[in-house]
Amino acid sequence: MQINDPVLLAEVTHAFHAYETALMADDIPAMDALFHDAPTTNRYGVGEVLYGIEEIREFRKGRGGSPQRKLGRVAITVYGDSFATADAEFFREGSDRRGRQTQSWVKFPEGLFGGWKVVSAHVSLEGTTS
Repeated sequence: MQINDPVLLAEVTHAFHAYETALMADDIPAMDALFHDAPTTNRYGVGEVLYGIEEIREFRKGRGGSPQRKLGRVAITVYGDSFATADAEFFREGSDRRGRQTQSWVKFPEGLFGGWKVVSAHVSLEGTTS
């Protein structure tokens, strides 16, 4: 198995940064396009547990945008030709507390950025229990 094929790594990296741009702009259609449209797509957030794309969509509509943040260290790894992970540290405006985000990406036959879509995501803040 090849790890970090340069072409695939560039695709996932581009998709990751497109998602971050959409998140900061509260561009719900763009975020939605980068998550796999399935009941098996899940997202755990700082204060929410969302099972399936419909719960994720409802959460995004009701939250009124993500807190603004700056990325710290980002580590993206592609395994083979259809699976990748993206791990990122972030810092919300006005806070020194580090946040962490992990995304699992799968390459599908259709879609932007070579078909890469998030199938699982987890967001947390250091020092929180919820």
